[in-house]
Amino acid sequence: MSRRVVVVTAVHAPAARFLPEAYKSLRAQELPEGWEWHWVVQEDGRSDEVAPYLPDDSRVTFRQGRPGGPGVARTMALAHADGDHVKILDADDQLAPGALARDLAVLEADPAIGWTVSRVLDLLPDGSTAGFPGDPLEGPVERGTVLDSWKANGFRAPVHPATLCVRRELLLALGGWMALPASEDTGLLLALNAVSRGWFSAEVGLFYRKWEGQMTGRPPHLDPVERAARMAVAESRARALANLAWTHPS
Repeated sequence: MSRRVVVVTAVHAPAARFLPEAYKSLRAQELPEGWEWHWVVQEDGRSDEVAPYLPDDSRVTFRQGRPGGPGVARTMALAHADGDHVKILDADDQLAPGALARDLAVLEADPAIGWTVSRVLDLLPDGSTAGFPGDPLEGPVERGTVLDSWKANGFRAPVHPATLCVRRELLLALGGWMALPASEDTGLLLALNAVSRGWFSAEVGLFYRKWEGQMTGRPPHLDPVERAARMAVAESRARALANLAWTHPS
C-alpha cells in the first residue's frame, strides 16, 4: 500500500485562476517509490468561481467553508489530510521540480526532523524569477534559531513558511495554523521551531508568485497596529511552547 503526502492549498476566488499552474507543478513531481500525493484544496468561503479551475483527478479533493482567512482554510483541510506528511502549496504558487521528493527524503531519513523548508524564488508578472541573498546553508535548523533571527531582523524569518512540509501528527499537536488574519504561516513556523528541529534545503523548492491581487500587498496587511499585534502573539506562542520544554520527538 502506498504512503501519502497531503498537499494543502487554501484558495479564495481571486486566486482561483492560478490553480491550473499549481496543479501542473504538482503533477510534475516525481515521488520516491511507494509514495503518492493527495491534493486537498479548501476554499476560504463558498463561491462558484473556484471549482471550474480544478482538474478532474481522483487525487484532488475540493471543499468549501465559511470564510476565515487562509489559516482557517488550511486547518479545515486537515480533516482530509490522510497522509504521513503535509505540504503547503498556496494557490498562486508553484512547486519547483523535485521539491516533494527532497522533503520526503529528509523526513524519512531522520525521525528527529519535524519539518522542512527550502529556498524560494519570486515569480514575477513577466515570468522571470528573482532570488534573495542571505539564505542559510543547507542542513538542520536548530530549535529556537528561527525565532531569534526573526526577532533580530525586523520580524523577517530566515526561511520561508510557504515552503513548509511537516509531519502530520506534529502539525495536529500544535493545532494547525494560528487564528490570525495574516502571518498565520509564520506563527506556525515559529511554533514548530520552538518544539522541533527542522531542515533547510538550499535547492529551490517554490516559485512564489508576485501579483496585483496578493493579500500580503494590501493595506490591511501592512497596518502597523495590527502587524504589531500579530507579531506579539506569534512570538508569545513560540516562547510559551519553548518554556513548556516539550519537544518532538518527545
